[in-house]
Amino acid sequence: MFETIYSQIVLAVAIVVVTFAFLKGDETERVGAAAYALVVLATAMIKDGTSLGVPRWGVMGIEIVLLAVFIGLAWHSRRTWPVWAASFQAIIVTGHVLIVANLRPPSNAFATVINMSNYGLLIALAVGTFWAWQERRAANMGARKG
Repeated sequence: MFETIYSQIVLAVAIVVVTFAFLKGDETERVGAAAYALVVLATAMIKDGTSLGVPRWGVMGIEIVLLAVFIGLAWHSRRTWPVWAASFQAIIVTGHVLIVANLRPPSNAFATVINMSNYGLLIALAVGTFWAWQERRAANMGARKG
């Protein structure tokens, strides 16, 4: 799964974003980062030997669980990044549903949709963590002045 330099760079970026969320984020960001990291590990460990044109039931189930986590975070949080993350994750789940429905999207299009949605999800998590960190810093600075 991580045999190309491109996939290794993307994994390194994901590790940086998840680490940033754990170090600087609030509880919402940490839960989202933990869920994302667990899904990446779980999908990397699934070896079902099928191509992109065949339903990968295990991966689809894991992606649906991640979608449920982001929907739950969006429902219970006042932050907006979980809404974006859930939207990108819904695109990924929709790609899996297209394969299950036997609509047979081209394999490279399916992979591109998953990759671009993952980039969007990571960007949403990074931006959400940054704003949570800045809000906490501003609150701490205001508390020191008062």
